[in-house]
Amino acid sequence: MSIPQSGGGPIEHHDQLAEYLASGCKPKDDLRIGTEHEKFGYCRDTLAPLPYEGARSIKAVLEGLQAKFGWTPVFEGGNIIGLTKDGANVSLEPGGQLELSGAPLETIHQTCDEVNEHLREVREVADKLGVEFIGLGAAPIWRHEDMPLMPKGRYKLMDGYMQTVGTMGTTMMRRTCTVQVNLDFGSEADMVQKMRVALALQPVATALFANSPFLDGKPNGHKSWRARVWRDLDPARTGMLPFVFEDGFGFEAWVQYVLDVPMYFVYRDGKYINALGQSFRDFLKGQLPALPGEMPTLSDWADHLTTVFPEARVKKYIEMRGADGGPWRRLCALPAFWVGLMYDQSALDAAWDLVKGWDAETRDALRVAASVDGLQAVVGKISMHDLAREVVAISEAGLKARACPGAGGLITDETHFLNALKESTETGRVPADELLDHYHGDWAGDLTKIYSAYRY
Repeated sequence: MSIPQSGGGPIEHHDQLAEYLASGCKPKDDLRIGTEHEKFGYCRDTLAPLPYEGARSIKAVLEGLQAKFGWTPVFEGGNIIGLTKDGANVSLEPGGQLELSGAPLETIHQTCDEVNEHLREVREVADKLGVEFIGLGAAPIWRHEDMPLMPKGRYKLMDGYMQTVGTMGTTMMRRTCTVQVNLDFGSEADMVQKMRVALALQPVATALFANSPFLDGKPNGHKSWRARVWRDLDPARTGMLPFVFEDGFGFEAWVQYVLDVPMYFVYRDGKYINALGQSFRDFLKGQLPALPGEMPTLSDWADHLTTVFPEARVKKYIEMRGADGGPWRRLCALPAFWVGLMYDQSALDAAWDLVKGWDAETRDALRVAASVDGLQAVVGKISMHDLAREVVAISEAGLKARACPGAGGLITDETHFLNALKESTETGRVPADELLDHYHGDWAGDLTKIYSAYRY
């Protein structure tokens, strides 16, 4: 969710940086689930991506949600750029991807209800505009120049900077979509274990949710092109973070990592001030060139934390960032997958036992192989298909142990939300495989057919 953060007042001593992260620690009964998902909007008749303004536009969709369903608008520079209601947010990614950042909820049942309600609201507004939305990891046909940049100061700064630090940054901004889940930790030790499992197993999520085999109107040679994009974006702020697996990792080690990541901006009085490439360490000394003599606040620190993009990220919670956007069933499956692994201690221990012997080279190789081959990936003696089957089974056991009922008690737990993933582990096929079969089969290479077949 790329909106200005509210972290707190002036930073007076270094310990506040780690204390800010540690303030997210919660007792077990207060652990929550926050699901985010992005989707591409397009005009029903022309299949063109939505501009920001106009009769059929992102702005019209946001205004329709505000008027019909009571969302409160968020503005920047006079432009509506987001919505808030009941702890949830609707925001815009750089290329106009519409994102729901869900409220912190207790169960996957509630999460799925929230997703369903959001998609129903969006569809009701979009239908009247001649607009549709689709869940894919990457835009299958649209070129970079087809995708408008949303009127947000943060994105304008990032757009130019991305072109200087990698080859894929602007592609990520305009032409990719993800689904992720944000989960809590109970203590620093709990955060450490969860982060290690999260990073090690992100390639499994990438493989299971791979849904972006096309770019520029043709197959791109990867099951998850979105994951390929993230491998060549900006090495200073992406990757699998080997230091997380070193002795002594904790909140302060995360602070040191983030302090070494070059800044993008400082947010002041409703505007983004260019601080590209500058150092938050200098900011702490009152020596930031963008704001000479000014000291940072915890809100500045919270903003800076949102500008690091590894496969799993620590804020006051942990973000799981390795999955492609996709169809409805997988929007609920992603939080179920990670909740099952993370919110039952036996499952978390079993997951850690599975990955604790891997070295950094193995973890990196799994990340690359997952993006290329999905569940067909093989790294050394590790079969991704076998690994995914084992990990999904651990997650299912964790969800059974949670025993969170739904549908007024008619459903005894949350395990049925894993059904889409269990089908993949049984068949070895993920959404990208299905898309490629259509492309080479009944679509006869006509990718325009993807829109009517896979729209929400």
